[in-house]
Amino acid sequence: MDNTKLEKAREIISKYLAPDNFKDLSVIGDKKVVFNLLMEKPDDKKKSEIISQLESQLKKAGFEELDVYTTQKLDSSAAGHRPLGGTANRGALAPKSPVEGVKHIIAINSGKGGVGKSTVSANIALALAEGGASVGLMDADIYGPSVPIMFGVRGARPMMKDIDGKGYIVPLEKYGIKLMSIGLLVDEKNAVVWRGPMASSAIKQFVTEVDWGPLDYLIIDMPPGTGDIHLTLMQTVPVTGVVIVTTPQAVALADAKKGIAMFGQAQINVPIIGLAENMAYFTPTELPDNKYYLFGKEGGKKLAEEYDLAFLGQIPLVQSIREGGDEGVPAMMGTDEISKQAFRNITAQAVRNIAIRNAGVPATQVIKTEV
Repeated sequence: MDNTKLEKAREIISKYLAPDNFKDLSVIGDKKVVFNLLMEKPDDKKKSEIISQLESQLKKAGFEELDVYTTQKLDSSAAGHRPLGGTANRGALAPKSPVEGVKHIIAINSGKGGVGKSTVSANIALALAEGGASVGLMDADIYGPSVPIMFGVRGARPMMKDIDGKGYIVPLEKYGIKLMSIGLLVDEKNAVVWRGPMASSAIKQFVTEVDWGPLDYLIIDMPPGTGDIHLTLMQTVPVTGVVIVTTPQAVALADAKKGIAMFGQAQINVPIIGLAENMAYFTPTELPDNKYYLFGKEGGKKLAEEYDLAFLGQIPLVQSIREGGDEGVPAMMGTDEISKQAFRNITAQAVRNIAIRNAGVPATQVIKTEV
């Protein structure tokens, strides 16, 4: 991916702020600049002055929008600086992560299948990369892998490489995204008939025996439900946070609640970055101002409010999203600007929430649970 826009934004901001006073810089859709302003104490006047100066300079450089959110610089040893929900189930020292070069691990989860979780995973990954981030996408749905089809790499096989005498899988790359899926290792005509321990072993291999390299984000497309693979992943890597995907209808919302409850359990306690509502409404091409709520209206938004979760946004039901996924050209790589903007907006909000989460609490540790 071309990082010119990101580096230009960084260059402009660096003229006004020291490197340790801003972080999590991202450019969404080549036009919107997002970053976290770190201040030792709240100072609205100073913040307004900085934003005013930056907006002026960024607009001269071709950017259209600036989204700055402020967090207070914290001493990590200060009282009260602890993970959400406490640390009773975590060890005193965080174990070394098997993906040492990965800054953020984001799991995309849904309570049930068929809500478009893989579509959301793929397009969030691409929207992040569009903003200049280095991104990997891991398909953790062992029994129903979608990544090979959605990225048009069916039949491709990853290579192996030797690192310090140990063999590692080299992920495929498409559209600037590093990809790994069980669908790249087995014939798609063959069903993966594995018991839970075998599926969990495969997930561990995808994390510990794949040469992901340095990444800003590793997006993990989780299988639907709440089971072995979810627990294995959280016991293997420190998941930064989770995005919940649902559709507006009652049956999907009921299952989404189970996913929310799982990540909120005391022995798991992985932060939820937000909730995205897919297939929120249908707008015919010939009637662009009309919205038809085929699966109910704002069910995901209401669920987010009920559980006090951040609502990332809505994704419309658009034929081109389905066609692009089937043809190996995800919506973010297509021509439908409505779909692309929906994914950009959701991604921008997710990036913002990840940065706020990181500024407020220490990194998530690998869970220790006997669930």
